Amino acid sequence: MSTTVTAPRLFAARPRSGLLLDVAIAVAAFGGTLALLRHGGIGPARPGSGELDLVGIALAACSTMPLIASRRFPLAVFVATGVASVALAGLGYRIDLLLGPAVALYLVAASREPEVAWTWRSAATVAGLLGAYLVATATAQRALPDTELLHTGLAWAVAWFAGERSRLRREQIADLNARAHRVEREAEQERLLAVSEERARIARDLHDSAGHAINVIAVRAGAARLRHHEEPDRSLVALQAIEEVARETAGEIDQIVGTLRERGSANGVIEAPSGLASLDTLITRHREAGIEVAFGESGTPRTLGAAADQAAYRILQEALTNAARHGTGSARVHIAFDDDSVGLTVNNPMRAPQPAPSSGGHGLIGMRERATLLGGTLEANGADGQFRVRARIPYGGPQG
Repeated sequence: MSTTVTAPRLFAARPRSGLLLDVAIAVAAFGGTLALLRHGGIGPARPGSGELDLVGIALAACSTMPLIASRRFPLAVFVATGVASVALAGLGYRIDLLLGPAVALYLVAASREPEVAWTWRSAATVAGLLGAYLVATATAQRALPDTELLHTGLAWAVAWFAGERSRLRREQIADLNARAHRVEREAEQERLLAVSEERARIARDLHDSAGHAINVIAVRAGAARLRHHEEPDRSLVALQAIEEVARETAGEIDQIVGTLRERGSANGVIEAPSGLASLDTLITRHREAGIEVAFGESGTPRTLGAAADQAAYRILQEALTNAARHGTGSARVHIAFDDDSVGLTVNNPMRAPQPAPSSGGHGLIGMRERATLLGGTLEANGADGQFRVRARIPYGGPQG
């Protein structure tokens, strides 16, 4: 990419105001050049100054008016204004300060792209024009061009450094804008990732809840079928419990699916599923389904973090579901509150000769995943006709 590509971009950014500014700069430089020619340069008036002819005015215009196109062709404009200025000096016109080339040199430096290096050819062009101007001045005046070297050399150096400073400032602003956009994109990606993870968690909770409810319904329906002829009243109670579980499950599914569709609840917070506070209800459901559930607790109850509370509830729910599905109709639940974690244990007799599902099954995999993600552990094994699930989960929240 060259500066002839960058400059049109600068020009097109503000086509109307930029053009008016360029015209104003060119006119100001032209007026300043005419003033210098009429005065005979910088400093006291010299003999023979004050008269301007058409040739001087035309060359002064050629050394300044091309600045109108400097945004599009900065290097070409610098060469054109420099050649016209050399012609002015060569014809004997006293001008100690070349305004047009100084402005053009500023734009050459300011419009350079970061990946376009300043080459020796560009440096040779600037040095060559300055040298040609000094030689033309010395030839026309038959004297050393010390004043011209001082003023024009200093003006060109200031123009160059000012242009470089403007370019660096522009690059810095562009870099800051790019970083800001990148931070915004990364924040949006993190937000979307968090939403996806939360939705995946909700989907797992929905799967666990629905699977648990279906298993409870299946167990109660089977019990009602087997006892219908002997105890019809008890079968009716079982059917009523099945209806209640089905309604609650359908309501929970509607709530969660509605939350997913609306991308959040009414207040923007996704409501958490049940925790250990609902453990009594869970045990009662299994007892009503015909499972004898014994419950024990040790230690001082502590407050669990939201994730730990949900995980503990889901692990107990899945373990009791397995006990109802694969056991002989009884289970024992024990919760131990230790210093830094809560221990969960569920024992139930197994039906012989059924193998112990120590690692397989989606339920056990899900329980182990929940415990592991929270920095805990989970073991499931069977021995001596008993199947045991042991889990340990860090509190992960404020303790009370």
